[in-house]
Amino acid sequence: MIYQMPKLFPTPDSENLVICVSGLGGTKQNTSIISSVIPDLNILDSGTQCFPLYYYEEVSTASLPLFGGDENPGLERKDAVTDFILTQARSRYGKTVTKEDIFYYVYGMLHSPDYRLKFSDDLKKTLPRLPLVDDVKIFHAFKTAGKTLAELHLGYENLRCADVKVEGRESDNFRVEKMRFPSKDRRDTIIYNSSITISEIPLRAYDYVVNGKSAIEWIMERYQVKIHKDSQIKNDPNDWAQEHGNPSYILDLLLRVITLSLLTLNQIESLPKLSLE
Repeated sequence: MIYQMPKLFPTPDSENLVICVSGLGGTKQNTSIISSVIPDLNILDSGTQCFPLYYYEEVSTASLPLFGGDENPGLERKDAVTDFILTQARSRYGKTVTKEDIFYYVYGMLHSPDYRLKFSDDLKKTLPRLPLVDDVKIFHAFKTAGKTLAELHLGYENLRCADVKVEGRESDNFRVEKMRFPSKDRRDTIIYNSSITISEIPLRAYDYVVNGKSAIEWIMERYQVKIHKDSQIKNDPNDWAQEHGNPSYILDLLLRVITLSLLTLNQIESLPKLSLE
């Protein structure tokens, strides 16, 4: 089902941001993540719910001139953040607050450890309901952190590789079959392949969890060679890296996600404390 996606991303060139949250009735801790492209329905637990910055509507032909009108009038972009909440926010935080500020405030608030812990049970049964804080400084702190988190999560492939120890890179053997830990209780090291080993990984990096699993372990699980049992179709992530002339892509991606995890945790830990009744 495509649901409302044609309104959010009607063409390949339609710019938008959507905050994705876990669906209702899930078993994993509620997760939020931002996307600038159409997300898969099951990117998060129990079906993803998406909240956009914009939505698009076709321009009505009734508003076009009688003569000389465009046969393909195109699309009109509209704000998904309502005028109602803008009025409420401006009455509390000043007339300079924008709808984009509110959008990033939401993303920051959804990452608040205080909010997530307090309403962990509710978030499995209902969509998030977010408070408007009383202090203008706290509002701007959440907005700024939310924007920084959005930039990190959208631009993770452009981050620097993590400052960890990579042995065997000079071998130029970047093909991956299945990454693994040396043992279940040792996660500071990842055996990438028979030639390359990554070590001195800060264990703190595994604390950034998306949809019930650390971002690092998602990379390890998804970027492996698999053969579908019934169809025998082979899924080999190395093919894309080779076709695009970047054989070290998967290794660099893993190193960047380590960086992403640490930077995300830094932002989350910098969020103001909330007093929630």
